[in-house]
Amino acid sequence: MAGRSRLVAGIDSSTQATKVVVRDAETGALAGEGRAPHPSGTEVDPAAWWRALQTATQGGLLDDVAAIAVGAQQHGMVCLDEAGQVVRPALLWNDTRSAQAAADLIGELGGPHAWAEAVGSVPVASFTVTKLRWLAEHEPDRAERTTTVMLPHDWLTWRLAGGHPDPVTDRGDASGTGYWSPGSGTYRPDLLERAFGQVPQLPRVLEPREPAGHSAAGALLGPGTGDNMAAALGVGARPEDVIVSVGTSGTVFAVHDSATADATGIVAGFADATGRYLPLVCTLNAARVLSATAALLGVDLDGLDDLALSAPPGADGVVLVPWFEGERTPNRPAATAHLSGLRLATTTPANVARAAVEGMLCGLADGLDALREQGVAVGRVLLIGGGARSRAVQAIAPSLLDAPVLVPAAGEYVADGAARQAAWVLSGDPEPPDWSATMASQTVHGEPTPHVRQAYAQARDRGD
Repeated sequence: MAGRSRLVAGIDSSTQATKVVVRDAETGALAGEGRAPHPSGTEVDPAAWWRALQTATQGGLLDDVAAIAVGAQQHGMVCLDEAGQVVRPALLWNDTRSAQAAADLIGELGGPHAWAEAVGSVPVASFTVTKLRWLAEHEPDRAERTTTVMLPHDWLTWRLAGGHPDPVTDRGDASGTGYWSPGSGTYRPDLLERAFGQVPQLPRVLEPREPAGHSAAGALLGPGTGDNMAAALGVGARPEDVIVSVGTSGTVFAVHDSATADATGIVAGFADATGRYLPLVCTLNAARVLSATAALLGVDLDGLDDLALSAPPGADGVVLVPWFEGERTPNRPAATAHLSGLRLATTTPANVARAAVEGMLCGLADGLDALREQGVAVGRVLLIGGGARSRAVQAIAPSLLDAPVLVPAAGEYVADGAARQAAWVLSGDPEPPDWSATMASQTVHGEPTPHVRQAYAQARDRGD
């Protein structure tokens, strides 16, 4: 194993799985990787994440790794008692039982504007602060036993450090709690007490390249971060870059030099993992729109691409508003999808396929417009996620997003970002290492098609 001392590891602990990459600290060259699944559900015993990490790194994957950092799903609530034991299974970001708690907290503080001013975001059910209110109301005995509250990445970093008594976090993940302000860079204990009735111990917020201690094997630990922040690091995003992630849900987020505060609640005003900010918009309907339409048309995803690319821009007037699971942006939780503009001559598989791709991308373009309204400059779009592998999505995206689109090679962007953070902490340099030479990508351009956006907007605004 000689010569591996400059290797670093990045861990992505997502909802579905633990993914680990080992890369060269200077060049970013991939040296190894591992993966292990997580249990399904919206609440999970954190011990399952630890077991998955052991499985994903078995066979000596982390031997002689010099530094490690963890990127993980945002918002999850991990509660510990005074002995450091987990009080209850962690509530994950996608657990919506705290929706009423979110509405109550918004009203109690004086409305959305008050929350946007306080912490840069208007809380929804995914935010940790709402889950703590739910816990206090529905499981008061467990709430009373809680002396420390962490996020998933905080807990994993703490475990890697051997359960060190001083938990730590980073500003990116802290900004998704609802009780840490990106604008002031401080916790808001008043909001935490309002939600939970007490102020438990919270992780110390580290600077972007501040070490978090050492693992049991002696590897330097980075502060870690949330998954979206790690993904931005993983693709090398810089100011005026917007990342559009086409996964099960869609996210649109940007590296920005100033904090944002959107009282509409559309844009969450997060921080990033470099000392900047990461305003973010989330949509519920993204890659699943493609798979659902492919199933409807009786083709696979390659076949859907072929059909969509054979139809003209605008799909001869056929428009799909793809709110199959309701929608978050705009906030239409009870909405359903609707297909319009059908005539005998235009009701073809090709037009329906094209309308599905355009409808999904128009929803993401609405998110991009929301960022622009917050003063975010859009120089280029970085297109990532499983849906970004679609040939039709890649070809159509530049015209609807109205920006050059860079498509990075498929990879584990969150784990890569965590590894890049580990390399940054290891080097102590002012900026993260430049790994662009080993991260292949292609840029796609296209002429704007405003008539497609207009037709979509008209269909969207007609209602559910």
